[in-house]
Amino acid sequence: MMNKDNLNTIFENLRNEFDVEHPNDGHQDRFLNKLTGQQTKVVVLKTSQKNYWKPFIAVAASLVLCFSLITVLQQQPEAKDLASISPELSNTQDFFNTTIATELAALNNERTPETEAIINDALKQIKHLEKAYESLKVDLTKSGDDKRVIYAMISNFQSRIDLLNNVLIQIEEVKQLNQNNDEHKITI
Repeated sequence: MMNKDNLNTIFENLRNEFDVEHPNDGHQDRFLNKLTGQQTKVVVLKTSQKNYWKPFIAVAASLVLCFSLITVLQQQPEAKDLASISPELSNTQDFFNTTIATELAALNNERTPETEAIINDALKQIKHLEKAYESLKVDLTKSGDDKRVIYAMISNFQSRIDLLNNVLIQIEEVKQLNQNNDEHKITI
């Protein structure tokens, strides 16, 4: 970066070399006369042949856009759940979801090498029941709030809670069995 003194020195050295004189009087008129005195060439651009394929591309793009919109608009509506039917069923669903989350947390807190297989098996069964519940949500949407589907959904929630409770009972039994074995070993 040049400092201010260097810049000033450069301009001082070049002061006499700048062309600062004004052109003679009539310079502009003489220049314009020379311009108009020259023969001008007119350049004619040939128009390219009409592209007959452009309208077809426009039509094809329009058709693709229409088909895309129709496909998006005809997608299946979002599956309904219990909460979408009534406030009472919404409270029921919230209760079941909270209870299941609590039971799952308790189950994960009991995870030990001895209970690992039981817990993993229970989680697989829970995933199977959750997939069945998703299927029931689609059935509920299609059936128009059929009471049989609603009962099946509630039963699915109850099955998940029963499964988790049974697994927690099995884990307690495994713990007691291990504790009894440990006490038996100590007394022998």
